[in-house]
Amino acid sequence: MQFIWISDATVAVKRVSISARKAALILISAILALVLLGAGLHFVIFRLALVYDPGLALSLGGVTTEAEHQKTQAEHREQLEKLRQALGATLQEVRQLEGLKNNFMELATPVDLRSKPKPADESRGGRGGPWLSPGFQLRAPRGLEGDLAAAVDEFTRTATDVQKLAPGWTKQIDWLSGLPTGLPILQPHHTSSAYGIRPDPITGQLAMHEGVDFVAALHTPVLASAGGTVTRSGWDEAYGNVVEIEHLEAFTTRYAHLSKRLVSIGQAVQRQEKIGELGNTGRSTGPHLHYEVLRHGRAINPAAVLPKDSLVTRR
Repeated sequence: MQFIWISDATVAVKRVSISARKAALILISAILALVLLGAGLHFVIFRLALVYDPGLALSLGGVTTEAEHQKTQAEHREQLEKLRQALGATLQEVRQLEGLKNNFMELATPVDLRSKPKPADESRGGRGGPWLSPGFQLRAPRGLEGDLAAAVDEFTRTATDVQKLAPGWTKQIDWLSGLPTGLPILQPHHTSSAYGIRPDPITGQLAMHEGVDFVAALHTPVLASAGGTVTRSGWDEAYGNVVEIEHLEAFTTRYAHLSKRLVSIGQAVQRQEKIGELGNTGRSTGPHLHYEVLRHGRAINPAAVLPKDSLVTRR
């Protein structure tokens, strides 16, 4: 490489030759000089910042003090502990709700069905052991990333478990709603005759009474004691206007002496749905509802499937 320099005063021509190696050395030297200059300036500014603004110096240096690091770690661990405590409290509430649901199922389920497997598969055999809430087991110290990963995993598993509970509870409630455990009358009433042998109200002779007589005001709404399908809706000389509904577990309920029938054969009805009105039709001495519960076609005592103390007078 040659450089030609021409002087205007003397019109002299000077030639300067630079090899490629020399050019590369000059370029590298210039770069190193610039790097050293930048490093020097950064050092000077950093030193000045340490004197006049230590926080700025730490920020420029990309470092934090040990105290700040410990404070950040403590804050994160405090948040994680609150997270675990909230998770534990949620799990306890879910288990309490499950216990209440099981108690309700136990109270509302007819005695002869309590030993049967429930739809939620509660007959999986014996289980036990202490209950330990996630996040409270003793474990070796872990890093912050490990704690965060564990907390996320605990929440994920808990959310999955809670989601699995809902369908099981729904199946149990649906099963229970199909059993004749509800009262056919909710308005003020009292019972005038229970299930069993009694003097016939018309002839006075001993006779079997296969139901319960609910006395209430004429046209009081009569409700389905459980969800099911209407298998009978018509007139009978003894029962008057009568409705029969078929339910789960081979149960059938019969509602007699109605003043009005509001359902037809084949109709699906829901629990506590109005199916008629209380009356005084058929073989009856006054306004009342004759209510029967049958299983496998045979009458049973309605008190065996109704909730405890449900046959007391309601005024």
